[in-house]
Amino acid sequence: MACILIPLPHRDFDPSEVAVSWHTLHADGHEVIFATPDGRAASADELMLSGVGLDPWGWVPGLNRLRVVGLLLRANADARKAYAAMLQDGAFRAPLRWDALDASAFDGLLLPGGHRERGMREYLESPLLQKLVAAFFAADKPVAAICHGVLLAARSRSAEGKSVLHGRRTTALTWALEKKAWATARISRFWDPLYYRTYAEAPGQPVGYMSVQQEVIRALADPADFLDVPRDAPDYRRKTNGLARDSAADASPAFVVRDGNYLSARWPGDVHRFAREFSAMFARP
Repeated sequence: MACILIPLPHRDFDPSEVAVSWHTLHADGHEVIFATPDGRAASADELMLSGVGLDPWGWVPGLNRLRVVGLLLRANADARKAYAAMLQDGAFRAPLRWDALDASAFDGLLLPGGHRERGMREYLESPLLQKLVAAFFAADKPVAAICHGVLLAARSRSAEGKSVLHGRRTTALTWALEKKAWATARISRFWDPLYYRTYAEAPGQPVGYMSVQQEVIRALADPADFLDVPRDAPDYRRKTNGLARDSAADASPAFVVRDGNYLSARWPGDVHRFAREFSAMFARP
């Protein structure tokens, strides 16, 4: 089966997008290799695992253990179970270094996301990873990107100097989903209202200019190449309400886009279908 690389930042990656993908690929017999900046094991965004700190009283020691909003926003039970299992995986515990990566050594690349700027910016802004992503696209090897992982792909440049997504169709974290999470954080996490905004707008920039969707669109050949759920799609409300997530048994809330050997998805709510479709891209006839 395939050998698939998942690069990670030191910390704050999304646990659902990484662990569910790992679990699905591993269960299908693929070898999953991880890589971090210095070869030390990474850690997920702890708020997305526990939900502690996502309620208006989340800054109060002791009281922060009482979770209401946090239980809704954290990774679900399937993802937390997969994360606990992944922590015991030898490849996760002993990752490669970013500067030791060579695209020729792998059959495919999976780019997960995460929104907390504290840890995610080193991943999204890494010249090493951008060069690596470009090499996978140049070799036409399967690449999957979800949520902010699409932003890393959009920032990766081909030999012609254009984004590797130029001329491709893609989805990513939509502004509608990002804005909804941001609005929630301004109330439930009022002391850290930009928790869900990895990049905030500078003075003079319109609201949403630095959102994932808008930056990805600026990298595309045509804004129409950015795809969101069509209004007439079955289960449209479940796919777009920001609450319903897919599962191993129910893909109806999910939305993914495939363009050749490139697969993209929006957020953790798409991850089961995303991982299954990526795994299937390596299937032999």
